[in-house]
Amino acid sequence: MTTEPVDTDTAQERLRRWRLVLGGDPADGTRRTLSGQDAAMDGALTALYEKGRAGRDRSAGLGASAPAVARWLGDIRTYFPSSVVQVMQRDAIDRLGLAALLLEPEMLEAVEADVHLVGTLLSLNKAMPETTRETARAVVRKVVEDLEKRLATRTRATLTGALDRSARISRPRHHDIDWNRTIAANLKHYLPEYRTIVPERLIGYGRASRSVKKEVVLCVDQSGSMAASVVYASVFGAVLASMRSIDTRLIVFDTAVVDLTDQLDDPVDVLFGTQLGGGTDINRALAYCQSQITRPAETVVVLISDLYEGGIRDEMLKRVAAMKAAGVRFVTLLALSDEGAPAYDREHAAALAALDAPAFACTPDLFPEVMAAAIEKRPLPIPDAG
Repeated sequence: MTTEPVDTDTAQERLRRWRLVLGGDPADGTRRTLSGQDAAMDGALTALYEKGRAGRDRSAGLGASAPAVARWLGDIRTYFPSSVVQVMQRDAIDRLGLAALLLEPEMLEAVEADVHLVGTLLSLNKAMPETTRETARAVVRKVVEDLEKRLATRTRATLTGALDRSARISRPRHHDIDWNRTIAANLKHYLPEYRTIVPERLIGYGRASRSVKKEVVLCVDQSGSMAASVVYASVFGAVLASMRSIDTRLIVFDTAVVDLTDQLDDPVDVLFGTQLGGGTDINRALAYCQSQITRPAETVVVLISDLYEGGIRDEMLKRVAAMKAAGVRFVTLLALSDEGAPAYDREHAAALAALDAPAFACTPDLFPEVMAAAIEKRPLPIPDAG
């Protein structure tokens, strides 16, 4: 019987990785000693993840020393890729209570900025000293600009197409005929003997003029669990507001309602106008949104919330039903983020679904398609829950 030779380099690399994962307990089985950069990487991991391990020396932890944390932030950016750095920063904030240290400018200058860090900064906004505020705005602006570069072009292109297609005309040229709508409108003219439809009325795609054609109301829950959604909604709100054919409003709410529409030209101002945390009164927020609607048949209302209603549930549902009856296209997003659906009120989600307003989580990449479908009044591209 012959056996394949063992690749020594591969075996040693596997032991090295297991040693870094397991943390060097005597019982980890690797018998591996680390040195050089590996030892430094292990130290950075130990400082964060040592806390709470039974029987382990916790003296290597980060503690609450700002200089120690600043050094650690620099170390992890040296030894790990950006995606891993962001996860480790998030874990440090959650596990070791380091959020307060982000109020110091030198800390903010050392961190790797991402959507979750922006959410943390916004939650600390009211406690932030003036000396830190400009640094925090610079961090937030970098993330916002990166998101706009990623999302804006595709969003504008997708929605411009949707606006053009929604501007239907009755005497279209051949290449502008909307065949699906034309067939649906002429089914009564079906001739069975010829197995064909004789269309008496052609429906075509128009070309959206520069005047406002649609109104979009983004109604965003700013409770603490919705931080990432608030960030993305602010960016998308700014993108939509830049399109002349869409009149965009941005409403944020907890138990109070704040209209941030006049700040949509700068999403950073929008974000610093929010106040993450607190209770939730969806009914009050929808009442305000309802009062702003002037052309219901041309309006899309997007509620972004985990649906934990602290207000009057029955009134909330009545408002949704009334808006839909008036012709408003109502969209409910449990989250607008890459993380998927958070914990949410399933009873309220089911009640909205019964009103033909299904609630689902939406990624930023899917959002333009959802808005395009809402504008064209066709079925929403709801992700498979499975």
